[in-house]
Amino acid sequence: MLDDVDPFIGTAATDLPRAHGLAATWWWPKPQVGNTHPGATSPFGMVSACAYSGAYPTGYGRYAKNTEGVPEEMFDRLQASGFTHFQQSGTGAIRKYYNYVRVTPMIQPLDDLGQSWPLEDERAEAGYYAANLDTGVRCEITVGEKVAVHRYTFPDHDSARIVIDLSCGGLGIDLGRTVPLRAQAESMGYGRGQATVVMEGVPLSVHVEVDSPGWRQMLWYDRRLIPGGTRLDFDSIRHTTLRPFGMLFLGPTRAGQTIEVRLGFSLRGTEQARANLERECGGAPSAFETVRARTRSRWRDHLGRVQVDGGTPARRTVLATSLYHSLIKPCIAEDESPFWPTSGPYAFDICTMWDIYKTQLPLLSAIVPDRANELLESLIRVCEEEGNFPIGYRMARGADRFFRQASALAHTALADVHALRRPGIDWTWALVHMVDDLRRLYGEDFREHGVVHPITHTLDLAYAHHCTAQVARALNDHRLADDLERRSRDWVNAFDPGTGLLRDSEFYEGGKWNYSFRLLHDMAARIALAGGDSGFVDKLDRFFGYGAGPVTQPGRCPSPVEMAAGYALNRFEGLNNEPDMEAPWAYHYAGRPDRTAEVVHAALTWQFGTGPGGLPGNDDSGGLSSWYVWASLGLFPVAGQNLFLVNAPAFARAQLSVEGGEFVVETSGHRDTPIGVDGPGHDPAPRYVQSATLNGRPLHTTHLSAADVHQGGRLHLRLGPEPSTWGQGSRPPSLSTPA
Repeated sequence: MLDDVDPFIGTAATDLPRAHGLAATWWWPKPQVGNTHPGATSPFGMVSACAYSGAYPTGYGRYAKNTEGVPEEMFDRLQASGFTHFQQSGTGAIRKYYNYVRVTPMIQPLDDLGQSWPLEDERAEAGYYAANLDTGVRCEITVGEKVAVHRYTFPDHDSARIVIDLSCGGLGIDLGRTVPLRAQAESMGYGRGQATVVMEGVPLSVHVEVDSPGWRQMLWYDRRLIPGGTRLDFDSIRHTTLRPFGMLFLGPTRAGQTIEVRLGFSLRGTEQARANLERECGGAPSAFETVRARTRSRWRDHLGRVQVDGGTPARRTVLATSLYHSLIKPCIAEDESPFWPTSGPYAFDICTMWDIYKTQLPLLSAIVPDRANELLESLIRVCEEEGNFPIGYRMARGADRFFRQASALAHTALADVHALRRPGIDWTWALVHMVDDLRRLYGEDFREHGVVHPITHTLDLAYAHHCTAQVARALNDHRLADDLERRSRDWVNAFDPGTGLLRDSEFYEGGKWNYSFRLLHDMAARIALAGGDSGFVDKLDRFFGYGAGPVTQPGRCPSPVEMAAGYALNRFEGLNNEPDMEAPWAYHYAGRPDRTAEVVHAALTWQFGTGPGGLPGNDDSGGLSSWYVWASLGLFPVAGQNLFLVNAPAFARAQLSVEGGEFVVETSGHRDTPIGVDGPGHDPAPRYVQSATLNGRPLHTTHLSAADVHQGGRLHLRLGPEPSTWGQGSRPPSLSTPA
């Protein structure tokens, strides 16, 4: 799986073959670009590093800020002014964009710092990025969990430089810059330096070592050297007073000479930054190769937890890269919280729960349960320290950002992990925070009125009450559980019984059709409200475009009229937007798993591909990529319900390394089908489940408990070219009709 990863997938505007069939009827309102970057990363590591141009939203690439259609270009070429750290992965308008501590190899004078040079001969693999600047410098970067190591190969020059800009932050777009509040920098001699820069309320410390015997080192301010100066202190910095500052190392190089730059990072001071660097790099004859090998080994281990047989080379590349993108974020840093003094995990770049709670968090829980537990421990601590579970949480103060997107989403992951009886979390204390969080922000109005607007928060809060009730009941607090379950039934207040859809309201992206097919905790009652199986399926068919003609996707700078016409279609937005991710599996609850198979097959075939333009929309910290992984495996997690739905997989056989051993999905009657890039102009027919067995016993339902998957086992699916009666008479459990 490791050798199939292509970190360049998703780094450019969407470039997929024209869709055929069902997928051609879907309409994409959000930016048609993956917004990923090809830089060096480590699984859930604190540090990433990549070429920096200032483009949106990762700092890498050519694009300006975009919110719909094909992205506009800021630059007509790939270029870089240096190499920065802490990039987002696949997000959109996250508003703050890191890219701290820019390292620039130069043979030009310091006055040219900030100039960008063309990037050539880029290479990337998991944990490694390289490119040439057209100044003649070959640039290579690798990262560990809390360190970055750069290696620069210079041409012959009498005054080469390594310039470290500590003031850099954010992007080169309007309102995209991050300005440090305070800073200290110290030149320690012998190729060493250290600094702490306070960004968005967080003290980011770095310890620097430059392997350049005989070179001079100095501090600089406003592109002017400070001869003999060993310390810079800035007690207060404003946008109007900021001037660039940092460290500089300079000396002669002969052609082909390499200079290694090692950076250790910490959110708890320079001493811990130095200790982090020593732990990951200390004593090695070549820190670069040591760190690169260790990170590659970590990636091999993580990516090896999903194995597949069969599939075309293109499909295997897309799957491997999707799994890779799923394991970059969140960042989980042990003992690095800048906000509380005790030890334990500190997680950030949860950008945002709205993007990842349905797909990515269940994937982490399945294949890397220890990291999932660490993430939840950190979320509980954030709630304790800052007052609420975050919807989005970055390396910055404030857990209430992005609260307009959704409410109380952490409850789903907590309920799922509790149902698995995993140790390591104080569940009595977690329940206290889950209950308290239900009353914050929109929660108080929900408690009083049973409905809130935006109407989607009514669904969120009702669902979170259900999830919390399951934990309370398992802890024998039946009175609390009964009260929570009663309030969880208020989801019905969000729907108009006359239409069977959500009531009119404001929506955070999409519209009422996009949110009307969420997988609620009482789908049986939800379907009854829509007129029963037939009425519900009719609405789903209209939403997914059955019988509709092809649509035209928005182009560059689409007009308001064009966008309004697209929204008026009330159509599935494909995998271009988060609210629709779970909608294909709503068919399962109405006895039509064959329809799920058709929609998912169309998405896997036409909405993902190889190359930089291979994603249909923002990857959203791995939320989209995790969808692809689950869909390819023939499973879909119903977050918060301890449940997986079963569908025809894209591979003949798949194997997941889970807590209880191995869970295998194997098939008979499978046929490898190409994705769009393998066979443009061709719409391969889907396969349908004809029958199933679990651990050798007949499985007549279209669902499994999460315990069935997490404890290991063998699911065998017999596939065929036509829909069957399998699963039509047995529905996944609902609150009013439990299994």
